[in-house]
Amino acid sequence: MLIFKREPALWLALIAITVKVVSAFAIEVTDEQQTWINAAAAALVGLILAVVAHDGIGAAVLGAVQAVLALAVGFGLHWSAEQQAVVLAFATAIVGMFDRTQVTAPVPAAASRPSRPVSSL
Repeated sequence: MLIFKREPALWLALIAITVKVVSAFAIEVTDEQQTWINAAAAALVGLILAVVAHDGIGAAVLGAVQAVLALAVGFGLHWSAEQQAVVLAFATAIVGMFDRTQVTAPVPAAASRPSRPVSSL
């Protein structure tokens, strides 16, 4: 995993070139579809780097989900904007639930409770 962590641009270039070679010799892939593939690959590489570095994982997951969904739509997935929004909202809720278990509040819960109001006479 170290080589991946140190050379993300190299891996993305390899993916882009592989897509072009496959498109030229094996499978018909339009320029637009190649763009979608490369965008999804960039988001997935970002996700992998975030996991490896233990930083910004939630944002990277949401970016990857959004990129993969865009890739699927680019390849013919016929989902309405509402259906796509539901999937992204679901992914956001899942990431939020995960983030909640990873974040520590700077102030203990007891210290953040308001004190009793002083009654004025």
